[in-house]
Amino acid sequence: MRLIVGLLAGLSLAGCASQHASTPAEPLAVRIIAFNDFHGALETPARPIDVQAADGTTVKVPAGGAAYFASAVQALKAGNPNTVVVAAGDLTSASPLVSSLFLDEPTVKALSMAGLEFNAAGNHEFDRGTNELLRLQRGGCEKNAVAQPCQLEPFKGASYTYLAGNTLDASGKSLMPATGLKTFGSGKTRVTVGFIGLTTRMTGTYVDPAGIVGYRFADEAETANTLIPQLKAQGADAIVLMVHEGGYPARSDQPNRCDGLSGPILDIMERLDPGVDVIVSGHTHRAYVCDYSATNPARPVLLTSAGNNGVMLTGIDLTFDPVTRKVSARSARQVIVQGDGAVSAGGPVKANPAFPTYPADPAVAAHVARYAAAAAPLARRPVGKASAPILRNEDSELVESPLGLLIADAQLAATRKDGAQIALMNPGGVRASITPASDGTVTFGDLYTTQPFGNNLQVREYSGAQLLAVLEQQFTNEDGPKLLFPAGLTYSYDRSRPEGQRIIAPLVQGKLLDPAARYRVAMNGFLAGGGDSFTTLKVGQIVAGGVLDLDALEAWFARGEVVTPPALGRVKNMGAK
Repeated sequence: MRLIVGLLAGLSLAGCASQHASTPAEPLAVRIIAFNDFHGALETPARPIDVQAADGTTVKVPAGGAAYFASAVQALKAGNPNTVVVAAGDLTSASPLVSSLFLDEPTVKALSMAGLEFNAAGNHEFDRGTNELLRLQRGGCEKNAVAQPCQLEPFKGASYTYLAGNTLDASGKSLMPATGLKTFGSGKTRVTVGFIGLTTRMTGTYVDPAGIVGYRFADEAETANTLIPQLKAQGADAIVLMVHEGGYPARSDQPNRCDGLSGPILDIMERLDPGVDVIVSGHTHRAYVCDYSATNPARPVLLTSAGNNGVMLTGIDLTFDPVTRKVSARSARQVIVQGDGAVSAGGPVKANPAFPTYPADPAVAAHVARYAAAAAPLARRPVGKASAPILRNEDSELVESPLGLLIADAQLAATRKDGAQIALMNPGGVRASITPASDGTVTFGDLYTTQPFGNNLQVREYSGAQLLAVLEQQFTNEDGPKLLFPAGLTYSYDRSRPEGQRIIAPLVQGKLLDPAARYRVAMNGFLAGGGDSFTTLKVGQIVAGGVLDLDALEAWFARGEVVTPPALGRVKNMGAK
């Protein structure tokens, strides 16, 4: 009897096993929550973003703020236990006062609280040098910059991992880990996703060379193609590349599309191993979602970017085939991080009912409030008045902006005592528009957000011929064409003309530029050192220096006059538009 019972039990179990084996395993869904270019935006930015609503109209939405950002991350995590939060660089530096005053320690902590797991170090993470970047990862109070670390509390460092795969020393070793792995699911449906983190290979031209001594920034695609086989050998079933380089869609108000996309990311993508499934990009501060399989079916990669300043998150969904463990479907959508309305310099901005809102995460809100209170006395100090908002150009580095011209005016005024006749300002150094309060008041915090780097000004002397070469380099720049904002100098240009003949009728303080004459030119130290690939500026003889760029801008507002946005037209494009 015992034998029969045992046999029957065995048959019963075998039947169950057979029945279970015949039931196909369910596909596994993994959600990647991605963002980029947070830039220490702990508080909701003053300017709402433009987004196309369902009816096709473009509307303004107050977005961003770390407390709402953390809440939006949790909402995206809800309903799927298989999630990971990643970023594509520039989370710190070029930050508002509430973060930058404290060496961005509050931003690192806020993003750790929000659940970030991997971040590809971007060019701005190197602004204060490699030692300070390592401190952001490891924690501690070692002083590597002008500001004092650990002002309000001990700094524990990031709970997330910085990835810096193409930041290499002389031996080829990366400054920080190049890759990371995370496993999702269990049993037969278990999958492993590999992550690669890279910065733009142009990083060396964007930061102070003194801070990156001994390191070079290798080609993004070549580095990724070396790392992909290594990740697959470690069991990666899918590859996600976080790269701090990006593109430019034709329209900025359609974040879920990528019509007319151009820029360096396309070249990187074309040269990548087809094994990459998702590219999370950044650097250009644009928001887009591109299913690249529509362009090139042989490379069915999903390309995303979430704008900047924490105004959006990208929810990326990957579906894995349970048999092959390969990605069988992929999709992405942008989530606008809208809270209860921004309290900006211009007053409250109501939340837009066309888009969801998120509550403030209490713990993150309290954290931000503590640092905001510590920075408030300095941030709120009035420095002058403006007649209207003074805007930077958000869409192109090849056109003038009122704020860029104003900064050049301020720098020329601050260096006239040293004989400066011209000032030049790089567009990348103009970080945010100035939005005065309703009574026109501009605060120190407004200026700091515009110019957060603390660059000292230099006056250098050039021949007229050298100065013409500098202006020509605007159109042959290794990093792409970009105009320098001038003061004391006007000219026209035609890019269709041969190199060396593109600059037309350059006037210095109203007089035709003489190639044989000598001219004194003011600029920030970053630009004078060849930053933004303006290598021709390094040839000038240093005449004077020492004035801080922010001090020059504050002095311009402190003259007792209401500042008006400068008129455009110092540089005129005479060629095809």
